[in-house]
Amino acid sequence: MGSLKNKIVSADEALAILQDGDMVAVSGFVGIGTPDELILALARRFEAGQGPHGLGLMFAAAPGDGKERGLNRLAIPGLVRRVVGGHWALVPKLAKMAIDGQIEAYNLPLGVVSHLYREIAAHTPGHITKVGLRTFVDPRLEGGKLNAVTQEDLVSVVELGGESWLHYKAFPVNIALIRGTTADPAGNITMEREALTLDNLAAAMAAKNSGGFVIAQVERLAEAGSLAPREVQVPGVLVDCVVLSQPENHRQTYGTAYNHAFTGRQRVPLDRIPPIPLDARKVIARRCAFELPPGGVVNLGIGMPEGVAAVAAEERVLRYLTLTAEPGVIGGLPQGGLDFGAALNPAAVLHQNQQFDFYDGGGLDLACLGLAQCDAEGNVNVSRFGKRLAGAGGFINISQNAKSLVFAGTFTADGLEVVVEGDGIRIVTEGRSRKFIAAVEQVTFSGAYAAERGQPVLYVTERCVFRRTKAGMELAEVAPGIDIERDILGQMGFVPIVQDLKPMDPRLFRDAVMGLEPWLLGLSLSERITYDRERNILFSNLEGFQVRTIDDVELVRREYERACQEIGRKVHLIANYDGFEIDPTVSDAYFSAIAYLENRYYETASRYTTSAFLRLKLGASLASRDLAPHVFETKAEAQARNTAQSAPLKSRTELSQPDRPQPPKEPLNA
Repeated sequence: MGSLKNKIVSADEALAILQDGDMVAVSGFVGIGTPDELILALARRFEAGQGPHGLGLMFAAAPGDGKERGLNRLAIPGLVRRVVGGHWALVPKLAKMAIDGQIEAYNLPLGVVSHLYREIAAHTPGHITKVGLRTFVDPRLEGGKLNAVTQEDLVSVVELGGESWLHYKAFPVNIALIRGTTADPAGNITMEREALTLDNLAAAMAAKNSGGFVIAQVERLAEAGSLAPREVQVPGVLVDCVVLSQPENHRQTYGTAYNHAFTGRQRVPLDRIPPIPLDARKVIARRCAFELPPGGVVNLGIGMPEGVAAVAAEERVLRYLTLTAEPGVIGGLPQGGLDFGAALNPAAVLHQNQQFDFYDGGGLDLACLGLAQCDAEGNVNVSRFGKRLAGAGGFINISQNAKSLVFAGTFTADGLEVVVEGDGIRIVTEGRSRKFIAAVEQVTFSGAYAAERGQPVLYVTERCVFRRTKAGMELAEVAPGIDIERDILGQMGFVPIVQDLKPMDPRLFRDAVMGLEPWLLGLSLSERITYDRERNILFSNLEGFQVRTIDDVELVRREYERACQEIGRKVHLIANYDGFEIDPTVSDAYFSAIAYLENRYYETASRYTTSAFLRLKLGASLASRDLAPHVFETKAEAQARNTAQSAPLKSRTELSQPDRPQPPKEPLNA
């Protein structure tokens, strides 16, 4: 590898580097970034009797299609000795070898594997995190080991600052098989046509700093010195060999040969997504959509949760959310199936390990994930079922650290047939397999751990909704048409708490659009305005409210004027502006409407928000219209000013109001 020109070689020449027992890190998320040209060459070399033997494989998200492609091609006796993987469902041939005890095998959280590349590169002892505590990865349960022949402990419990953490052991990476778009003779790699950047840089550093080799698969070559340095994702100093792939072995995803919208170089309209049919899947997705946080950051898992994006698109609320996918996608519309991991019109694409920095630190406002098995403790299993190994993937990182969590799935499986009718649901044929059982086969999510940490968790099905409380699993909502004893309790392996049961919203079961946008955005201002007649105080809760158009401005003016005219005298206003957003193009119109209302209907007005920037902005806008520019930081300060100018208040408790309106049971007619 002495001269630059020697970095561009054939796949067979590159794979000749591998030695018996090497630990090989392989890039890929389903088919995105999966170096199939290199994988094919490795399988071909082994089958020709040229070795290598007893390799280790390391991957975060399974590079495979669930059938033959990707790492499934390396499931050959003698070729592989050990596998450390985050997700296994798409590499069933390797998974079978693991279940049958033919290889040593570990299932670690996807984000942990991703972070381990960085730890290995930096020569640290490993990765320390709370991710995996109280799940099957915890060494006090299974330690992530998948069979009896797997003996070495890669996970241990350590005490730091009086708290328990998990330590994931680092180990050398001898070979990194990575993928990019363009390479120059020096081995500099760009990724302009790749849907994801993944962990290519971190894995390359891990291999180089372990004294190993880096082999990069690309789809085209460039002249020396012609690549823009800002576009180089893996510098040539980290790359030993460059292999030019055949086009069929370098698809953008296994589902799509190439789509500009996956790279962000072209944007496509998202408002033409066809609505999904009204069935059990849509009912579940709709109920989950009621939990979407306006302005929040959301992760939607593969499978059932994918329908939430379709519902959000149909309800025209996608633009108020930031959807993300664990391999690094921020914004846009995450895709499913063999395109899973990519997104149409992404706003940004991070390295996978950076995305998990964000996730692990609590960056997600909501995660909606699949539900395969659930038990009396609220534990969820999505990783292993008898002889079927799916693996945890990013599920543990995401479920453990999201601020709010929703699990989505049908109540039973295998043959379930339901009919959505009459504002409710009817069970035609019950599923043969129960999902809500006494104890899950493997703990991928700990309900008790979530309850101890105060994490809100819902379990949404087509016929009912459960909530994990500190007391246990509570049945919270039931669909119209469902017999609780027969269709719920009779199909479960445990008895939930039943104390404050509510019906599921009838809009979930109707063909018409639900009107989710007005509710999520709080445009039904009548629910945000309350009046204390005794004290003559009008409370206005504008938390999270967004004013985007002139129509929104007119709605504000109309609703407040209606409320004040019904009262029949000037009032003292206290307004909560936390999280309030206004489009600059309608700012003048909005504050003109505020001035009109204040001059006509308010005796005094006190406003508050915790945002220093918003206080400054609101104050300046009010002052420009000769209104009192005082915008307070807290509700107590606003109340104190109001108290000084109005009738005495009995107590602060009597001034309290809900922070957010509750879901209405009928369409809103703002």
